[in-house]
Amino acid sequence: MSIKPSSRLTVGVVQQPAWPDKAQSLSASEEGIRSAAEQGAQLILLQELHATHYFCQYEDPALFDLAEPLDGPTGQRLAALAKELDIVLVGSLFERRAPGLYHNTAVVYDGAEGRVGQYRKMHIPDDPGFYEKFYFTPGDHDSARGEGFTPIETSLGRLGVFGLLGSVVSRSCPFDGTGRCRFTALPHRDRLGP
Repeated sequence: MSIKPSSRLTVGVVQQPAWPDKAQSLSASEEGIRSAAEQGAQLILLQELHATHYFCQYEDPALFDLAEPLDGPTGQRLAALAKELDIVLVGSLFERRAPGLYHNTAVVYDGAEGRVGQYRKMHIPDDPGFYEKFYFTPGDHDSARGEGFTPIETSLGRLGVFGLLGSVVSRSCPFDGTGRCRFTALPHRDRLGP
């Protein structure tokens, strides 16, 4: 799928309940993705950590078992959906990058190309009821550019993806204002919701 920069882009956003059961949550994600694609969405965004409930409200070492590599079962399922539906899909994973190294990662899949990029969340909160630092390591930072946000090339154009709290969005918006990205995606979960 390729469109000209001046062409109209239809975006679908999937906001869903999520459960501790990954299969149930991923079924809801897939239903939302298919519905958005049927309505003509070319770019579909899933909420942050859509594959499970928001488990960061308490610290439990057993929950590290929810993490998986980028090419694990969740990533494979999202890549297959993007390919089947010929869409650009932004999903989210509790990523196990290496033993003891975990990230909250937004992943971009582009149709038949598969995974074309990812963004590992850099701003990790640690507030009562939001113990993300217990689970996640901050993402990579490119000190040569003085920023940690790298545009991802897709068939729809250059995409800027990042995930962070509303309180720091204003500091990250210049990422989109540089002219390097056609659009910016901010997969975010309402921390007060399900």
